[in-house]
Amino acid sequence: MRQIVAIGPLIRACHPEPTLAVTATLTALAVATGRSLPGVLAVFGAILTGQLSIGWSNDWIDAARDARTGRRDKPVPAGELSVRAVRTAALVAVAACVPLSLLSGWWAALVHLIAVACGWAYNLGLKSTVVSPLPYAFAFGAAPAFVVLGLPGTPPVWLVAAGSLLGTGAHFANVIPDLADDEATGIRGLPHRIGATGSTIAAGILLAGATAVLAFGPPGGPDVAGVAGLAIALVVLGSGLLRGRRAGSRAPFRSVLVVAVIDIALLLVTGVRI
Repeated sequence: MRQIVAIGPLIRACHPEPTLAVTATLTALAVATGRSLPGVLAVFGAILTGQLSIGWSNDWIDAARDARTGRRDKPVPAGELSVRAVRTAALVAVAACVPLSLLSGWWAALVHLIAVACGWAYNLGLKSTVVSPLPYAFAFGAAPAFVVLGLPGTPPVWLVAAGSLLGTGAHFANVIPDLADDEATGIRGLPHRIGATGSTIAAGILLAGATAVLAFGPPGGPDVAGVAGLAIALVVLGSGLLRGRRAGSRAPFRSVLVVAVIDIALLLVTGVRI
């Protein structure tokens, strides 16, 4: 009975919003680039388990810190889920990620597993350093490269650049609501050092740049969909970042997820040109 009751908290502990957004984006990319049904399913399984492992490892590693800051919105410090359960889930997910990544080939698997390792490295301590954006930049650039390498194929520079920009922008936006709680427990990544205003500006520039690269980077130049997608993304980001100036607001991060959906649409249109 306890295992059944713990399913809900376990799902919440995996950080479902970014997990689903990243998985959906890269699965859509696999479809757009023409991977077969088994190939698409392999991408889905590898990305999902990798993201689950990163989300669960975050709540496992941060359990004591979250308890000190009173994060009752998270299942472990709220007493809904044990540290042992979330640790086991993280280890099982990362173990499953290895064979699922190998279904796309050795080179593709190596790139993806290094990307997953970046997520774990961030959780294990890099988030407290001035280079905190680097794991995001590499992991989000490597993830679409993993999809293309499984074709086989050569990942285009614009695709890797767009992923890196999107991931780095997401890092700044995601940290903004938690700056005070993080600093209270010694977390001082780059966003903490430049403050809420600087992080908001950085997120806006990086995310707008990511969408611009997706709109203008593919061969043949921009089309109507690319220009429209960029215009909508700028409006969404501007609105989200403005509302994010309120203390504790997660509007910037949610605007990132909306932009991710816009990017999925752009990938579906431009993926055939990869």
